Amino acid sequence: MKRFKKADDIQVGVVGYGGAFNMGRAHFNEMKQAGMTPLAVADPDEERLEIARRDFPGIETYTSMKEMLRKSAVNLITIITPHNTHAPLALAALRAGRHVVCEKPLAITTAECDAMIAAAKKSGVVISTYHNRHWDGCILRAVQAIRKDRAVGEIVRIESHMGGYGLPRDWWRTSKTISGGILYDWGVHLLEYSLQLIDSEITEVCGFAHKGFWAPKTAWKADTNEDEGRAVVRFRSGQYLELTISTIESHPKQGQLEITGTEGAYIFDNPTWELVRHDKDGNSVSTRGKNPPSEGWRFYQNVADHLVKGEKLVITGEWSRRPIHILDLACRSAARNATLKAKYR
Repeated sequence: MKRFKKADDIQVGVVGYGGAFNMGRAHFNEMKQAGMTPLAVADPDEERLEIARRDFPGIETYTSMKEMLRKSAVNLITIITPHNTHAPLALAALRAGRHVVCEKPLAITTAECDAMIAAAKKSGVVISTYHNRHWDGCILRAVQAIRKDRAVGEIVRIESHMGGYGLPRDWWRTSKTISGGILYDWGVHLLEYSLQLIDSEITEVCGFAHKGFWAPKTAWKADTNEDEGRAVVRFRSGQYLELTISTIESHPKQGQLEITGTEGAYIFDNPTWELVRHDKDGNSVSTRGKNPPSEGWRFYQNVADHLVKGEKLVITGEWSRRPIHILDLACRSAARNATLKAKYR
């Protein structure tokens, strides 16, 4: 793969500038912090393009990625669009010889991930996913406590969960066809956390889903996401992982991840952590604290250092594929009412 002499030689573009969270602006600012040069924006919405011009005077603007690829000298493209568009857009950019970063999730299906990884290898470019939460303070501390300090002994299981009770918002993220389903939005974050803690090959996934309660009350009707989704993942090591995302959860669980080990349990959400161990008499002893701040800026710094200095890329296409394979298998498993074996390329 061709290297750049310095980070500002990496000319970057984003596809999909606007949306609810001004994500294009946020990505460009992190790219600039890593030394890269914002060059172009593609978005079909002229109002969003005008915002981009105000945010970054002189920025090139296009109404489609196809036009950007034809006219712009961008080296790296970040795709910030609905989930079901990630794969076709990324494949076009990869085949045009551009490095690509996709917002989470990388894609909806394992087959899409495999096609993207293959296209990147054929073109000699990078495919990555914006897993900035890989560097959240909560997981950085958990990795230190659990994998390095062995605070809970050997990991037996991880239970990851998020949800509450209420009618989901009517936007594209609640469309099953567009988003992939209820597990894909936050579930991909919780899986990426979990896969930093369990270092073993996935062997099988069993999925469960309940749907149809909220659907009649939404704009998407039958295409509405599941009311609740669950994945149970078995690893070759014998460890297992549960992921549950719910909009019918009347009694939300503590934390986002609970790691049970042979010598204790570690529970965390973004701001806080708790460690439960036992004294010599077998009594539970709980210690609590606040997590350090996020270091999400390290994602683009790592991408820049990989492209300039050859440093190891942390969020590779293969790493990004793992949570998608789990989610894909879970959805197919729930539909078939059967456990499915994992497959590696």
